[in-house]
Amino acid sequence: MERQLFSPIIWKDERLFLIDQRILPSEEHWVECRRVEEVAEAIRSMIVRGAPAIGITAGYGVALAFRRDAVQHVKDVDTYFEQVYTTLIETRPTAVNLRWALDRMKTLFNQIKHGSVQDMYEALVREARSIHEEDIALNRKIGEHGAHLVQKPVRVLTICNAGALATGGYGTALGIIRSLHEQGKLVMVYAMETRPFLQGARLTVWELTREAIPVTLICDNMVGLLMKQNKVDIVVTGADRIARNGDTANKIGTYMVAVLANYHSIPMYIAAPYSTVDLNTFTGNDIPIEERHSAEIIYIQKVPITVPDVQVWNPAFDVTPAELITGIVTEKGVFERPYEESLVQAYTANA
Repeated sequence: MERQLFSPIIWKDERLFLIDQRILPSEEHWVECRRVEEVAEAIRSMIVRGAPAIGITAGYGVALAFRRDAVQHVKDVDTYFEQVYTTLIETRPTAVNLRWALDRMKTLFNQIKHGSVQDMYEALVREARSIHEEDIALNRKIGEHGAHLVQKPVRVLTICNAGALATGGYGTALGIIRSLHEQGKLVMVYAMETRPFLQGARLTVWELTREAIPVTLICDNMVGLLMKQNKVDIVVTGADRIARNGDTANKIGTYMVAVLANYHSIPMYIAAPYSTVDLNTFTGNDIPIEERHSAEIIYIQKVPITVPDVQVWNPAFDVTPAELITGIVTEKGVFERPYEESLVQAYTANA
């Protein structure tokens, strides 16, 4: 596939295929899902991860739930849909794109639920595909807007993976990085390893190296020194939920980066599609923070790195206050503070 068209999500022959992001880059394995329960487990176990990708996957999960063989014994489609919705919504709480996609599928379902099973299924598949295709188009626009932020070649720091693997394709933060590279305005990407799941080391580096985009991997605790030595010009990250006031939830460690960037006078930008902007969440204090299993910290690739019974705290996300964010890049452009005015004005119609 062309690099811009790479997607971790493929719908083919009434089945959903997801690249297993738990084992990249050592192995490229695709997981096949035929039932909504398998899709829910894929989201929960992080076979698929990244806020936009989770939403897209959930949309396809709803469609799979209405295959003829899945609904042949269903008596009440309304009750059944609510069960499907609950199964998927409970997989991961922080990324708002999940609820956004499921609500979009629910709106369509309420319009078509009196039709035949086959008609419902085909309509739900079309809607899931639309969510997928729209995300790729939005990512390209985010990349274009983000690339206009700089006029000369820059060194970019990023955390986690907000690339093609985290979206329908192309990426949000990595979409900006890809656009910078294509325009000859990228010197180096510094990719934080992103403990404990190592999305930066395993996924971001994998994406960038396969496209010959210059990247240097660093440990998370090297950011301060890197900035002190004037090796970072701009910070770009993705987001899992952006509150009405601009507070942003992203992978754990983002808040630390924002504080350091602010101290060193380095601009920090958030890149995300409109489905990540949650106008119903007023501040970052209202964003639920997922806490994951202790095994993710105790083990790396099933190899123990500490004593097995140590007490562990494992929040998957943190919240960066709006005042530490230079700008929020979406498909509609770059928004600046006060975000409660700029974002609300731009996205009231999508609230």
